Amino acid sequence: MAGLTRYSVIEDKNPREIVLLRGRGCAWSKCAFCDYHLDASKDESANFALNREALARVTGRFSRLEAINSGSFAELDERTVRLVETVCREKGIRDLHIESHWLFRNGLPALRSRFAAGGITLHVKIGVETFDADYRERVLRKGIPETDPAKIAEKFDDCCLLFGLSGQTAAGMARDIETGLKHFDRVCVNLMVENSTAVKPDKAVRAAFVQSVYPVYKADPRVDILLNNTDFGVGGMEK
Repeated sequence: MAGLTRYSVIEDKNPREIVLLRGRGCAWSKCAFCDYHLDASKDESANFALNREALARVTGRFSRLEAINSGSFAELDERTVRLVETVCREKGIRDLHIESHWLFRNGLPALRSRFAAGGITLHVKIGVETFDADYRERVLRKGIPETDPAKIAEKFDDCCLLFGLSGQTAAGMARDIETGLKHFDRVCVNLMVENSTAVKPDKAVRAAFVQSVYPVYKADPRVDILLNNTDFGVGGMEK
């Protein structure tokens, strides 16, 4: 997936630059709804070359950068991680947003310390998708055995939620957002879109979200809402 758009600027809520990097591949790779993990390669040199191109576009205009990689930050090669550190230092970036699966939670304190040594605050986002633990594990196969939202949030700052799926309701989606806001600094809502997996978006549930839930949270500065998965400007094919 070398032809993907890998740099963009988010100017609305929490303004920041964003880069889509490429790692060795998602260690979990079992989420029923996800095919993002296909953007991966075992060739670390090729990954680094691709990541260097994306990071070269960072200007530091907001002193805030989000670096995602269709998996977890821990799955990036060490040269890329060092380059992220260098770019943050040279461009005056003080806040770095990354993503991590639950599997890597115990390594996050050391990672935070590593970046903090350079004056950079790490903000780590976890894909929870829903706080309905049974649905999350039985249907979505997310790989988070913990059921208590407070405990899930202990090592993370932000969370992603996934809506627009069969079995979800407007009340349940609103409850998930409220739970996320209670335990995390920020919530990022993604609406399910058609992809190569067997999990398909439910048009009625999507419509219920847009009609009943979206208007309540669309102006909330702590809630990012992606009606399409490329709304942050990365992930789509380059034009």
